[in-house]
Amino acid sequence: MKWTTRLLVLAALAGGLVCFHIIRSNRPLRVNEATKEDTLLLGNATELSTLDIHVATGQPEHMVFAALFEGLVAPDVANPDKPAPGAAASWETADSINWTFHLRPDGKWSDGTPLTAHDFVWSYQRILTPALGAQYASMLFPIKNAEEFNKGTLKDFTQVGVKALDDHTLQLTLVGPMPYLLGMMKHYSWFPVPRHVIEKFGSPTDRASRWTKAGNLVGNGPFALKEWRFTHSLTVEKNPYYWDAGVVRIKKIVFVPIASDTTEERAFRDGQIHSTFTLPNPLVQEYAKNHKDVLTSEPILSVYFYRINTTREMLKDVRVRKALSLAIDRDGIINNILRAGQKPSQGLTPYPESLDYPQAPKVIRFDPAEAQRLMAEAGYPGGKGFPKFDILINTHEAHRVIAEAVQEMWRKNLGIHVGIFNQDWGVYLESQRQMNYSVCRAAWGGDYPDPLTFLSMWKTGDGNNETGWSNAQYDDLINQSNREADATKRLNLLGQAESILLDEMPIIPFYWYVHVYASRPELKGRVPSVLQHRAYKGWYLDHSVLNQPATVAPLPPDIA
Repeated sequence: MKWTTRLLVLAALAGGLVCFHIIRSNRPLRVNEATKEDTLLLGNATELSTLDIHVATGQPEHMVFAALFEGLVAPDVANPDKPAPGAAASWETADSINWTFHLRPDGKWSDGTPLTAHDFVWSYQRILTPALGAQYASMLFPIKNAEEFNKGTLKDFTQVGVKALDDHTLQLTLVGPMPYLLGMMKHYSWFPVPRHVIEKFGSPTDRASRWTKAGNLVGNGPFALKEWRFTHSLTVEKNPYYWDAGVVRIKKIVFVPIASDTTEERAFRDGQIHSTFTLPNPLVQEYAKNHKDVLTSEPILSVYFYRINTTREMLKDVRVRKALSLAIDRDGIINNILRAGQKPSQGLTPYPESLDYPQAPKVIRFDPAEAQRLMAEAGYPGGKGFPKFDILINTHEAHRVIAEAVQEMWRKNLGIHVGIFNQDWGVYLESQRQMNYSVCRAAWGGDYPDPLTFLSMWKTGDGNNETGWSNAQYDDLINQSNREADATKRLNLLGQAESILLDEMPIIPFYWYVHVYASRPELKGRVPSVLQHRAYKGWYLDHSVLNQPATVAPLPPDIA
C-alpha cells in the first residue's frame, strides 16, 4: 500500500470509524483483579533481547532493569530525572574528578548475599573487558584508564580508576571534571552484576550465560525476577532484601511484550493492561479529544534517526548521504503520520535549550533541489544507476509507515528505489550490531541530561556507533570535552563535534520525540521523566477506583 493511501486509512480510523465509549460489562476486568492483588500490568513494546545488563542496549530492557537492579545512585521518586541515593547512601567530591561513594551496610542481593563495593569493582571490570564486547562499555570511559583497558592497550585493571577502599567504600577517579557523573550513573551500564552467580554458570564474558534465566538471576533492585515466559510476559515480584523495601507498595509487575501498538492499545481498551508503552499515531488525537484523563504526552530527550552503513560502496560518498537527508520532508511526516507534537530535528541533540546547549547546530532541512544536485554530482543524475537497497526496521507499525513515506520521498525527489525489510527486535539489534544493513531506523534516548549522551557514541570504535563512520577530529573534540572544566568551553567543543557529525551525515535525524501513552486512573505515583527513567518503588495501585469500568471500549469487530 502506498504510504499516502495507508495514511488515509489510518486517519479514517482515528477520525470517525472507531467508536469510543465506556464499557459497562459484568465480566471482571483483568486489571481489576490484578489491582486487588497489587499486581501492575505494563505494556513493554517488544520481547527483550537479554537480561544481561552488560550486553543489553534497548529501551524495553531498560524498563525491566529499573525493577531488577539499582546503581550507586537511583532515580528520585518525586523527580526521576534527578539522582538520589541508591545502593550508595551518600557520596562526596571536591573537584568532580575524585569521587567517594559510601555503600549501605545493609545492602543485599535478592538472594540475601551482602552487596559490597567489591561487587561494583568486579562489575565495572566485566563490562570493560574487551572479550565481552559490551556496546555500552563507553559509558564508563569517564573513569581514568577505562577506555584504554577496554581497547586492550592497558592490561592491568588495577590501573583503572576504580577501587574498593573497604567493603562499603568505593572510590572513582575520572579523566577530568564531570559534574554530570551522578546523572550518568543512573544508567544500567553502571549497575552491579552478581559475581557469585555469574561465575557459577561459566565465564564472565559469556554473552549467552544461563545466569539471566528465571531461577538463576539475582539483582539488587526493588523487585526480583519471578518468571520469564518468552514472548508472553516477564514477571517480577517485590524483593524483601531491598534496602528500601518498606516503601515498595506494588507486589508484582508483569511486563507484557506487545510489539504492535495497535494490539497494545486494544489490550488497554479491554482492561488487560494498566498502561501502554505507546499509542498508535492515528489514535492520539482521538485520545487527546475524548480521553484526556488517561492520556499522557510529554517531551523526552530522544531522537528518531536512520543509521547509514558508510562501508557500503554507494553510501561511502558524503554527497549521497546528504542527499538522502535533504530529500526527506520531516514536517510532512510529523503532520501527516505522527501528529503527536513531535519536533522536526534541527540537529541530533534533542531540545538543546533544555540542556543549556546553545552551540547545538541547526542545519537539518528539506531541500529536494539541493538533494538532486548532490546526487547528480555523485554520479547518479535522477537516480540513474543507483543500487537498490532496503531500509531495515524492527517490527512496528509506526516504523513501517515512516519507512513507506521515506521510500516514496526518495523515489519522488531522488529517483531511487528502496525496499523495506523488517525483523523482530532481537534479530534487528544483531543485524545493526553486525552492520548487516544499508540504512536502518534507530532511536536514541538520553541516558543522562547532557549533549554528550547523544554524541559520545559516534567516536571511532564505540560499541553503539554501528555505522562504520570515523573522524579523528571528532574523536579529539569529544576527548577534549571530557577534560574541559569550563562549562561554556566544554559545550562549545561538543557543538563543534556535532557540526562535523552532521556535515558528514553517517546518520539522518528525523524528529525529537514526545512520549505518548495511555494509563488507567488507578495507577498512581508515575512521574513524567524526560529521560524516561522509572522509580517503580514510588508507584502504587489505588484500590478506590477498582469498580470503574474499562476506560474505552474494544474496537468493533468490523474494524478489529
